[in-house]
Amino acid sequence: MRIGIVCYPTFGGSGVVATELGLELSKRGHNIHFITYNQPVRLELLGNNVHYHEVNVPEYPLFHYQPYELALSSKLVDMVKLHKIELLHVHYAIPHAYAAYMAQKMLREEDIYVPIVTTLHGTDITLVGNHPFYKPAVTFSINKSDAVTAVSQSLKEDTLRLFDIKKEINVITNFIDIKKFKHDFTDCQRDMMATQDEKIITHISNMRSVKRIPDVIKTFYNVQKEIPAKLMMVGEGPEREPAERLCRELGISEKVVFFGNSNEIDRILCFSDLFLLPSETESFGLSALEAMASNVPVISSNTGGIPEVNLEGFSGYLSNVGDVESMSNNALAILRNERKLNEFKLNAKIQASKFAIENIVPKYEALYEETLKTCLFSEKL
Repeated sequence: MRIGIVCYPTFGGSGVVATELGLELSKRGHNIHFITYNQPVRLELLGNNVHYHEVNVPEYPLFHYQPYELALSSKLVDMVKLHKIELLHVHYAIPHAYAAYMAQKMLREEDIYVPIVTTLHGTDITLVGNHPFYKPAVTFSINKSDAVTAVSQSLKEDTLRLFDIKKEINVITNFIDIKKFKHDFTDCQRDMMATQDEKIITHISNMRSVKRIPDVIKTFYNVQKEIPAKLMMVGEGPEREPAERLCRELGISEKVVFFGNSNEIDRILCFSDLFLLPSETESFGLSALEAMASNVPVISSNTGGIPEVNLEGFSGYLSNVGDVESMSNNALAILRNERKLNEFKLNAKIQASKFAIENIVPKYEALYEETLKTCLFSEKL
């Protein structure tokens, strides 16, 4: 198949999943065209089956905000015609599904029909999409898609609750390439981050308020009072500076390392003993899954799709949002007992394997084929 993939090219989960999906599909013989405003951060290799097409938005003083949706829909039309793309898979409802629908309508004027598969990832539904300004457009875009997927059962339920959706929503979860987390390097240089007797706790996110960064810091503060520990904070965002200030106020700055955005997440997870994810809401919890794939148990909130990923009492523990005391106690319950820690590390890998890429990508392939057949049948009527 010749598939066009539209996504945000940043470090966010939707962009990562879209890129990994495209790369895996290319290995399976499909011809993949990424169409976005920058080369996706995980897209390191272009080749015969993987292509990148940049969306340029001309600057016009007439526009207070430059019309990315207009530029994207026009680019999609051009790329479908030039490369004979058979199907568009758009990640994030807005603006991607909206732009794809406009491209589809333009192409119909030339008797070209390309179906749209829309994948819902989370904040496009629960935060941005539910805003009164955007809600009608999001509802319209989802209903006009030829097929719709959500990355968790929780997100599907939220979408049906918040929007008047007429389309069937297929749950196809996020996934992990387990092979990338085997850590073949012999020395992950743990001693650069902590002493032999210190436990290493890690958090990875875009450091927005929804991630509840203060809860990460406070949970670690409680843990380090009981056992020697270090905290690794990976990511950039508006909550980083307040987090650094909170660390200074609590007197733990020397025990916390802020990495910013990093391309060495696999190495950081290699020497981690525990992962913290106390989010206000998560449609899935991809960062937790990556941690689990690295044999790192997870202490998390019980919101959204996280309980579908982090199995209570097996790969980690779940607590109510904001319950720092519970998260602290759960973290200590794992870290204090070396045998229990090793058991949870082993279980984390087992749980992550359920989301292996080879188990999930065939579900997308089947959906593509079904969507193409349905659209072809409709065209003949």
